[in-house]
Amino acid sequence: MAEFAAQVVLGDRRVPVGQLRFTAAGPRQFSTFAYDAAWIENPRAFAVQPDLPLEGGPFHASGQPGNTRDALAGVFADAAPDSWGRRLLERAYGNGLTEFEYLTLSDDACRQGALRFQGDDGEIIRGKAGDAVPRLVELEAITAIARAYEQGKEISAEEMQALAGAGGSGGARPKANVQDGDTLWLAKFTSVHDQQPIERVEVATLRLAQACGIRTPTARLELADTPFPVALIQRFDRRGSSRIPYISARTALGKTGTELGSYTEIVDFIRAYGADPKADFRELFVRLIFTILVSNKDDHLKNHGFLYVGGGQWRLSPVFDVNPAPDRNPHLETAILEGGAHDRSIALALEACEFFEIPPEEAGQIIRDTARHISEGWRETLRQVGVSGALARDYEPAFMNAETELALGM
Repeated sequence: MAEFAAQVVLGDRRVPVGQLRFTAAGPRQFSTFAYDAAWIENPRAFAVQPDLPLEGGPFHASGQPGNTRDALAGVFADAAPDSWGRRLLERAYGNGLTEFEYLTLSDDACRQGALRFQGDDGEIIRGKAGDAVPRLVELEAITAIARAYEQGKEISAEEMQALAGAGGSGGARPKANVQDGDTLWLAKFTSVHDQQPIERVEVATLRLAQACGIRTPTARLELADTPFPVALIQRFDRRGSSRIPYISARTALGKTGTELGSYTEIVDFIRAYGADPKADFRELFVRLIFTILVSNKDDHLKNHGFLYVGGGQWRLSPVFDVNPAPDRNPHLETAILEGGAHDRSIALALEACEFFEIPPEEAGQIIRDTARHISEGWRETLRQVGVSGALARDYEPAFMNAETELALGM
């Protein structure tokens, strides 16, 4: 049996929040989190996730074999690396890591959100590489290391740890965090396995989303003239060097295991905890329409998120991980209605508009406007990132299809 403990602190000032205790016993892993009395009495205190209320606790989480990620409460799991980052850490530190080790060996400077983890000595728990976030000027070198890793080539322990440290949280695709002055960016690399220009198209799709009135992070292409361009997405959970608390929609809705969710459940969360519910209802509806009309394959609950804005309230984060898939089944990862079908359907979205507190006439206008922006802009937006000719034609079914025709005709 292995036991671990950390003090959970908030932001650059390391304000004490609580204690996280973790146990790995054979195939079972579980944790307990309890708020510090001083945090509960702090006038600026807030529940780090809604189902961990300040007046409750201690809170227990457990993960079973095959689903060990639930061994950490959602807000901690959100801060831990996903598939790509986990593989890097295993390569750097060996297999058999616990969920606690995945969380605390990833780079403190890059971790999602504002929570940090200290040992008994009062020092931030760090991996062997410490906090060595690559600088933007080193992007080409980091790209080469990531490519060598994907190809199974020999790379030094030092390079491996640098890549593992900067790996960050979320997703299966190769990525690293890079620093440019005070600004932290997520660099998403072209994979050696890619058959399509995925990074170019993600940047283009975010620009298209912005044209539709959706809040997006700043995004641009680097190394655009090479065969391995990099999508740079500005981290929206940072303001300069300060950190902003973040939770995924999966955590907001209290989902565990393989549970899926729905847009209307996200609406219910916004109604209960939103700082500006009406604005976020509308924003979420536009995102739903956009997701349908660009054939986004990645709208699962980990790809919707909330930023803490004070007073116990949350706002939708800017949109992220929007990936058109022209050859994908017409299927949403997140259903429109709770308990409903996962069909990627404009008709179903329109029927659901009143759940978003949007009258049908206004919803129809939103659908028409969004479809028009996409149908008129997708080809030029792709051209601007270097996708044209046959490559653009391959993507045409993602942007121009039966749902587009239906939306334009509303």
